[in-house]
Amino acid sequence: MPYSPLDLVTPEVRARAARVRLVCFDVDGTLTDGRLYFDTAGNEAKAFHVQDGQGLNLLRRFGFGVHMITARASKAAEKRGADLGIEVHIGIKDKLALVRALCEEHGLALEQVAFVGDDLPDLDCLRAAGLSVAPANAHPWIAEIVHWRTLARGGKGAAREVCDLLLAAQGHVEEILRKRAP
Repeated sequence: MPYSPLDLVTPEVRARAARVRLVCFDVDGTLTDGRLYFDTAGNEAKAFHVQDGQGLNLLRRFGFGVHMITARASKAAEKRGADLGIEVHIGIKDKLALVRALCEEHGLALEQVAFVGDDLPDLDCLRAAGLSVAPANAHPWIAEIVHWRTLARGGKGAAREVCDLLLAAQGHVEEILRKRAP
């Protein structure tokens, strides 16, 4: 039997995933492994997983709103978002206020939002979102309040698991695979 991300979640999480139209990802610890690299000039570097990027592109292709949200001022996050054509919000101190504004802008309710985060700056969004997800290595206080935890760690494919779940819950996998077949 082929792999299905729906096999990894409860019926409740499947139902929540089926309602999502807007997906917001924290950056550090979620789209990256959480480590911050600085060179001697103070320039920051981060590593992003290529499969996560493919998943984000697939979400966009199927009409999901996709946003990266970080409290840090991060040129690396801006660059990654630009490469993927995803809106990046940096230096955000009140992430929930931003998510609410995005909902209003897109005519959506919070129950139609998936938020993926790993630590305390994400707590309010995770509590409010219709689907809250944390990577496997999320801080324990966060891990215990989310609807679902990925098997992969942040920056190591966790975001792709979320993307695959949303795409499967909304019936897009067959089309994705059909278009990829030779």
